[in-house]
Amino acid sequence: MGILKLENVGYRYKDAPKDSYVFKDINYEFEQGKMYAIKGKSGSGKTTLLSLITGLEKCTEGKVVYDKKDLKKMNLDKYRNTDIGIVFQSYNLLPRLTAIENIILSMDVSKVKIKDKKKKALELMKSVGLFEEHSKRKILKLSGGEQQRIAIARSLSYNPKIIIADEPTGNLDKDTENEILKIFRNLATKENKCIIIVTHSQNVCNKVDTVYELGN
Repeated sequence: MGILKLENVGYRYKDAPKDSYVFKDINYEFEQGKMYAIKGKSGSGKTTLLSLITGLEKCTEGKVVYDKKDLKKMNLDKYRNTDIGIVFQSYNLLPRLTAIENIILSMDVSKVKIKDKKKKALELMKSVGLFEEHSKRKILKLSGGEQQRIAIARSLSYNPKIIIADEPTGNLDKDTENEILKIFRNLATKENKCIIIVTHSQNVCNKVDTVYELGN
């Protein structure tokens, strides 16, 4: 049984004709301990699908089920702050803060109960290949690959079961992309996370367990 399921999911914009769907009859299942890729041409609905999975939008048809519960019946703020972590292509880090402050802020927002947040943040940074010397640097003093590692560490700060990554390697070179994919693979195999990556990269698709293609 998957941790997340899309059951006969369809979506159309509110002002669109009744037969004009972005997508329809989507049935995907995601399990913990595995990596998934969602691919598709521009306009196929990848970003919309992420919005449904994260509860930012509601299905026109069907339902999204997390841990046997329909998202429409859940506290979505709690879901997004405890159960699901999001990693963006543009990192979405606060440049006025240091690396470690970005991670600690995420802990504060999620209200996770951790005695020593600084210690935990440093442990998370180490888990993605960064060290204390990086922690005090402002975000814009870090490379793209380092910023993405901080974004992954931030998404792990409240120990979610699912990590959603929206084009997480789109701004990175091939070697850095492979390093980031190794981090995701370790999270899946060693920490039993469900990793869902929206991507255009064939390299990413080659390294996941299952590829779902929209609009095919």
